[in-house]
Amino acid sequence: MAQNAKRGFMPTDERDFSEKAIPKLRKAAEEVYYLLNRGYPVTGTTRFIGDHYQLSERQRLALARTVSPEENIISRKHRQLTDIIGKTIYIDGFNVIIGLEIAYSDSMLFHCMDGTIRDLAGLHGTYRLIPQTDQAIHALLASLETLGVEKAVIYLDQPVSNSGRLKQRILELTKQLPFSLEVEIENPVDAILKTKPLVASADAIILDECQQWFNLVKYVIEKQIGDYPYIEITPGLELI
Repeated sequence: MAQNAKRGFMPTDERDFSEKAIPKLRKAAEEVYYLLNRGYPVTGTTRFIGDHYQLSERQRLALARTVSPEENIISRKHRQLTDIIGKTIYIDGFNVIIGLEIAYSDSMLFHCMDGTIRDLAGLHGTYRLIPQTDQAIHALLASLETLGVEKAVIYLDQPVSNSGRLKQRILELTKQLPFSLEVEIENPVDAILKTKPLVASADAIILDECQQWFNLVKYVIEKQIGDYPYIEITPGLELI
């Protein structure tokens, strides 16, 4: 288990997302939103706007993850559930657990236009358990119990290192639960989740294709941690 880890953090983040940097990022977000709504691709748009404002790669990534076209946001919100009692939920394991590890690391999380909570952590095929992993797992299981689900299936990506260790740790921390729990190591997880009736993920690709979804990371943070200092770079763009 990695010690003294702060998931999702890089030293340059203190500069890139400081109070001084936020106004420029918010102006850039407005322009990215404008272009996305007119059909421009997200990669080209964030590169173009990022060049114009001389943004760092991390700042450009933040724009790509927080800003979405209006049409996509409306569609996602239409398919979002807020009550999942008695249901089976299929969970994007690394996506959810890493988000919670970041929260328990007091690291950087973004409140996005579609209401999800996203981070800038990149797996790139590697993952290590950190001291906050156990906190994240406990919080996740406690929240699923509070939500009253009938069954939860956590999917972990097979190609990612230590996916087997994370599965083992989840099962080790699982006490008697009032719901059924399965942990599956699969490849590709994204393709599997897109076909499920109810998923938990903040991955935009999954959210745009799944039948229904639940905003699990946001729920867990609200119930288990409380107010969190999310970084807001799209506050004026939020849809009602």
